[in-house]
Amino acid sequence: MSERANGRSATPGNGPHGTTAGNIQKMTKTLKRSDIDMTEGPLLKNVILYTLPIIFTGILQLLFNAADLVVVGRFRGSVCVGAVGSTGALINLIINMFIGLSVGAGVTVAQAKGAGDDREVHRAVHTSVLTAMISGIVLTAVGVALAGDLLKLMKTPDDIWPLATKYMRIYFAGILSSMVYNFGAAILRALGDTRSPLIFLTGAGVVNVGLNLLFVWAFGMDVDGVAWATVISQTIAAVLVILSLMRREDSARFSFRKMRIYKGSLIKIMKIGLPAGFQSVMFNISNVFIQSSVNSFNSVAVSSGNSAAANIEGFVYVSMNAFHQTALNFAGQNVGAGKQKRVGKILACCLACVSVFGITLGVTGYLLGRPLLSIYIVDSEEAIGYGLVRLSLICLPYFLCGLMDVTTGALRGMGSSFVPMVITVLGVCILRIVWILTVFSVPRYHTLEILYLSYAITWIISFIAQLIAFRIMFVRTNFNKKVFV
Repeated sequence: MSERANGRSATPGNGPHGTTAGNIQKMTKTLKRSDIDMTEGPLLKNVILYTLPIIFTGILQLLFNAADLVVVGRFRGSVCVGAVGSTGALINLIINMFIGLSVGAGVTVAQAKGAGDDREVHRAVHTSVLTAMISGIVLTAVGVALAGDLLKLMKTPDDIWPLATKYMRIYFAGILSSMVYNFGAAILRALGDTRSPLIFLTGAGVVNVGLNLLFVWAFGMDVDGVAWATVISQTIAAVLVILSLMRREDSARFSFRKMRIYKGSLIKIMKIGLPAGFQSVMFNISNVFIQSSVNSFNSVAVSSGNSAAANIEGFVYVSMNAFHQTALNFAGQNVGAGKQKRVGKILACCLACVSVFGITLGVTGYLLGRPLLSIYIVDSEEAIGYGLVRLSLICLPYFLCGLMDVTTGALRGMGSSFVPMVITVLGVCILRIVWILTVFSVPRYHTLEILYLSYAITWIISFIAQLIAFRIMFVRTNFNKKVFV
């Protein structure tokens, strides 16, 4: 590995000539080919080329959890499936405030990149990585200490609570790696590189599947085996993403020696990231209410069917959420480059793409529901039936969620994070909680169908409101008037 790869030489061209210089030149050309130009060129082509690696990356991330569920389901039964699945909403609730900061990091880097501000790119990168590390340490302490008590508050069934607690504590013991990977991947995507995170996660995913089988099948472990497999694979992905940043030959090149919190960059990250994180927290509070409502049926079959179906839906969701990230970073770079009018075309393109992907994948997931659920659940036909109910009411209309998320991404990329947060919190989170406390609490409507119906209703309401907000901001921005943030 060269001195540049190790971060000891800061200025390109100051090293020795010969083989090392040739390798650096090749590496630089590779990086240039990897970075998508978001401010120039054919929009649809660049959007698709940029988004596809994000989709595949998201699918691989879900395969971590899918491998967990499939392995423990095959070798340890549906109780372990329910234990692992029941932790998802709570884990997301705890970590998503910090994951929201990675959104702020991405927008800050994207706008600085579009504006050609190398100094700000450098500061944003180093501030982001240190913020990720601090976040990981805080989350480890909180998750490990409070896992059992929080699962009790969620009314986790007694027969799966011990296993769920064990899984969650191990997961949070390695959460630092997850934070570093998510922040690092957000930085690379903001720079236009979506292929590197895909490559890194592919390698980590292969390790994850192999370790799942080794720990559970060969060593006889249960949920602790799949938890440790996830932690180890996430650590590999985190190391690779940091090495990628250290090998860059532009202003985004990372060095541990230069890592510090830059006040200006941190304020920009917080300005976008805190509302995004708070929105995610509120989203997951509503999901915790949903999970608690599912748990109120006090049935392992309901819990297992819901967990397996939610995992299948996740593959549809990450495909649509990829266009959210595309809208966010494309809008961010174009705003930084002073090309605000191009943002309207970006939103229209991403909305069209997310509709096509969402409808296609949603219908496919529903039609293949039974064989897909059978991969996760092998010992309960009743659980599969409950999973099919969820797929029919959430998976089919999932494209509505994609429309909402893409519009939110465009708003954040333009620099507005508070308004989309308010709209989503009121239109999705609060409305779902109200639905549970009113409609769902009526005995005759206390059914899974009524519970799941709240998803589509809240997606439609929030999308319409986000679209109105985007229109107002787009007009004001292009006429150089003050806009909300």
